[in-house]
Amino acid sequence: MLHTIAAFDRLGEENAFAVLARATALAHQGRDIINLGIGQPDFKTPQHIVEAAIKALRDGHHGYTPANGLLATREAVVRRTLTTTGVEVSPENVMILPGGKPTMFAAILMFGEPGAEILYPDPGFPIYRSMIEFTGAAPIPVPIREENGFAFSAEETLALITPKTRLLILNSPANPTGGVTARDEIAKLVKGLEKHPEVAILSDEIYDVMTYDGETHCSLLNFPELRDRLIVLNGWSKTWAMTGWRMGWSIWPNGEKGAYLYDKVRKLAVNCWSCVNAPSQYAGIAAIDGPQDDVEKMMLAFDNRRKIVVEGLNALLGISCITPKGAFYAFPNVSKTGWKAKKLASALLEDAGVALIGGPDFGVLGEGYVRLSYANSEENILRALERIEGFLTK
Repeated sequence: MLHTIAAFDRLGEENAFAVLARATALAHQGRDIINLGIGQPDFKTPQHIVEAAIKALRDGHHGYTPANGLLATREAVVRRTLTTTGVEVSPENVMILPGGKPTMFAAILMFGEPGAEILYPDPGFPIYRSMIEFTGAAPIPVPIREENGFAFSAEETLALITPKTRLLILNSPANPTGGVTARDEIAKLVKGLEKHPEVAILSDEIYDVMTYDGETHCSLLNFPELRDRLIVLNGWSKTWAMTGWRMGWSIWPNGEKGAYLYDKVRKLAVNCWSCVNAPSQYAGIAAIDGPQDDVEKMMLAFDNRRKIVVEGLNALLGISCITPKGAFYAFPNVSKTGWKAKKLASALLEDAGVALIGGPDFGVLGEGYVRLSYANSEENILRALERIEGFLTK
């Protein structure tokens, strides 16, 4: 018997990948499966981005890159941040990473240890809690409630902070709920955080361009009073349909404190993933600096699909769904169907050929909900809704 450390027994999973694997296995058996489970745009990466990577390879960019990313890539992130938030950051505060998760990994490892507490959204991206538990810190869920439009409550969040709190994780627009927290509510939270200068903040803003119905994303970067303890997570995966490229970035705090943290994550990169490959970084520059027509087309398609999904779900027996304001997820309430959420999601996959994710995979407050990704075609979404209706009424 080989003995691993206890921390590995506390690691969780992202069940969307398990559902994807099961859906793929059923498809290989000849089943017609409609996958509304995985959080991945069904659009291809825009061609000019692909061509930039090909050119980089042909130009001989085959070697190691700096652990914190090419300067040109970090400068592209600086330009993009200024465009989207109006805030100028330094490339010396930008880190290029292989996806969004390494920023969570690094930040939670920095602040999590036995005796510490880390606050995270629930329902929320499951890797937050998994990594918190890995470190031995206590995971403290911040309730994300349907009655609040799946926005977080500043008052409820602040009430959970104790002398043991080291890190607060925020996510808007949000996975899995599609909730968007308004600027006024974020401002209330920031005001309250002035009383807790020892608490770091990780703001997951990976869905920043994905808002609807006149909603706008409010970046935590817009609050200079937080800049000496704010880590912002973002990346290329969702905005430019680049999930498989594994390209993320993070912006680290200002000042001496920020430089200290930045050097820690740079060393973690050296010890773990070394660097991000050069062709992907050149593709990332092209994504930021090139035409955004494909992004705009994708967002229009998501908006149309969102409306179809909400209307269709609210017409189903025992299901209600508030309108998501961001990302590309709906989080319908299925509590009146008589099914537990995960059992319903499993039955829909096995019996109806529709892949969804049960709400409890996103936290204890996820019971009674399922996550549906509308990053699939209108035709497939309509077919899936018909299948769900047939399953619920049989």
